[in-house]
Amino acid sequence: MTIYAAGVVCWRERKGQLEVLLVHRTQYKDWSFPKGKVDPGETLPETAVREMLEETGVKVRLGRKLSTLNYQVPSGANKEVHYWASKLKEKAWKEAKFQPNKEIQKLAWVEVNEALDTVTYVHDRQLLVEIIELHKKQELETRALILLRHAKATPRDQWDGEEAKRPLLPEGKKQAKRLVKVLAAYSPKRLVTSPWTRCHQTVEPYANATKKRLINRSQLTELASALSPRKTTHAVEDLFDASRSALLCSHRPALPTITKTLATRAVADIKNEVLAANTLQPGEFVVLRLSMGKKPKFVAIERVTPTS
Repeated sequence: MTIYAAGVVCWRERKGQLEVLLVHRTQYKDWSFPKGKVDPGETLPETAVREMLEETGVKVRLGRKLSTLNYQVPSGANKEVHYWASKLKEKAWKEAKFQPNKEIQKLAWVEVNEALDTVTYVHDRQLLVEIIELHKKQELETRALILLRHAKATPRDQWDGEEAKRPLLPEGKKQAKRLVKVLAAYSPKRLVTSPWTRCHQTVEPYANATKKRLINRSQLTELASALSPRKTTHAVEDLFDASRSALLCSHRPALPTITKTLATRAVADIKNEVLAANTLQPGEFVVLRLSMGKKPKFVAIERVTPTS
C-alpha cells in the first residue's frame, strides 16, 4: 500500500539570506514542511496548495517541482510525498491567518543552513540540500509556461460545420471545469490560446474564474501550424521573454511545432521530455519552468493529468 501526499517548501530571500518556512507539529513535536495526504479526486498540485493553506494560512502559487520523497511510515506502508518550491511574497505572508491548532503548533522562518540542523527527518534535509543547490544555480526562482492541449472535442466525422467551430463534447466541458482548480495551483497570469472554439471552451472556465482576458493567436491553430509553421514558432517564442507566467492552449496537430520550439530553450536534461509533450492527451498539460536570468532557459518540466 502506498500513501500519496503533497507539500510545499516556501522560501524567501531576506537580508541576503535564503530562508525556508518550517512547521512545528503539535502531536509529533517535530519540525518539517507543510504537507498532507491527497483527498479523493484531488490532484497532487491541488493537495499541495490546500495543505499549505490549511496548515499555515498561506495561499501559495506553486513554483518548480522538487524531488519526490519515499519512506516507510510506522504502520509499514510506503509514503510517497510530492513537493513543490514556492517563493513567498511579503504580501502573502502578511495576509496569512495562522492560528496554532491541534495539528500545527507554530511556524518559523529559518535560514537554510540552520534549517539543516532544525528539521527532524533525513528526507527533509534532502529537500533542503536540493533547495540550496537550485538557489546557487539561480534555478530556484522560475516562471511557468503551461502548454495545454484542448479538452475532448466532438469527433471530426461527427461534425458537419466549420472546423474552427467544432466544439467540446460534454465530457470535454467537464474536463474544462475540472481544469480550473488544477490550473489555479500554478496561477498563470497570461492566457494565450488558439481562437478556435474547442480551445476557447477549454480555457474559458479558468479565465472567467480568475477574471483574466483570453489572448487569441491565430498562429496557434492547427491550420496555421500546417501552412505556416514559422508563424507558430514566432507566436511561441514571444512568450519566452514575457515577464509573467503564461498558459498556451492549442491543438494536437500543432503540438510538434510548439514542442520543437520550446525545446530550443530547454537545458539538455529535459529536451526529450519537452519534445514528448507532443503526445499530450485531451485536457492534459505540461508546466515548463523558465529560469529568470538574462538568457532564460527551461530548466524543469512536469506533466499534469487532471482527473475527470
